[in-house]
Amino acid sequence: MKSRAAIHLEHGQPLVVDEVEVPDPAPDQTLVKLYSSGICHSQLHQMHNLELDRPMLLGHEGTGVVVKAGRDVEHVKEGDLAIVTWVPRTPIRGRWTPPPSGVTYREESLNGATYTWGEDSLVWGGYVVKIPEDSPKDVSSIVGCAVLTGAGAVLHTAKVRPEDSVAIYGVGGVGMSALAMASILEAYPIIAVDVSDEKLEFAREFGATHTVNATETDPVEAIIEITDGGVDYAFDAIGLRITNEQILPSTRCGGPGADNHGGMAVMIGMPGPEMRLKPGDFFYYQRTYRSSLGATYPERDFSMYLRWHAEGKFPLDKLVTRRYSLDDINEACNSLEAGEINGRAIIEYA
Repeated sequence: MKSRAAIHLEHGQPLVVDEVEVPDPAPDQTLVKLYSSGICHSQLHQMHNLELDRPMLLGHEGTGVVVKAGRDVEHVKEGDLAIVTWVPRTPIRGRWTPPPSGVTYREESLNGATYTWGEDSLVWGGYVVKIPEDSPKDVSSIVGCAVLTGAGAVLHTAKVRPEDSVAIYGVGGVGMSALAMASILEAYPIIAVDVSDEKLEFAREFGATHTVNATETDPVEAIIEITDGGVDYAFDAIGLRITNEQILPSTRCGGPGADNHGGMAVMIGMPGPEMRLKPGDFFYYQRTYRSSLGATYPERDFSMYLRWHAEGKFPLDKLVTRRYSLDDINEACNSLEAGEINGRAIIEYA
């Protein structure tokens, strides 16, 4: 079948929206007709990455209806409302990447095991998660990446508890999801760090108790002052070298002895090729630095996040601040790159 999708043909060039050829699902694949897709900063990283093979399809968070499932796919069926994501619905040990989807453009295979920047998504069945039929067909798409990444880092990686202190560097879609989860878990204080006063003000609507503009003050010093020594957990939801390096000294100190641990720094945003940390910041203070890569259990957590949305605890409709058509995908990417989008933007398909 023919379908329209955004294709990245060449490094440094804009996306091309054109017809692609989508084959029937393989035994382990599922075809989903999409209603919406999130627009994630990770795709900008992919577009800038010279090492990735092109032409390629992009996008990894979308909501749609299952059109056809391969014979080995048993957890969804035709007509089910589902989220397409990049985290396997049930845990898989180690890092595993499924083969390309089989979608072609002008008889050339397209790279990208998961894609949602297109009207129809043909993906490995394990990336398709059934959600309740009364879920919103638009804003639910961002559960597939922004929410699972940010909220999961707070809930599952750090295991934040009431009254734990939290700092979140970068309050885009992922950072705002982390912030909202910290608020649900009754952390205090919750410190939002960004370079935009507009985004920081927006962060207060999601539970930030304190804000720090990193262009006006040293955020590490500000966090230490606010908390009288540093936070229990600091999250980098940006992925820049400077924020990679700032989150560890933003956490509280430990010291000698058993159970005299310092705080934990958690990298959420996709990092660059290098960073520099002081060994003493680990050793003398018993701090922890770790990553969080989509730390959610989709089969269980997606419905929970959507229930929280319905209950007003996790307002996805407020988090989505811009909506685009597929034909406007380059405009959306440019706005995201320029830092002009508060929260998350989505594509809506007619």
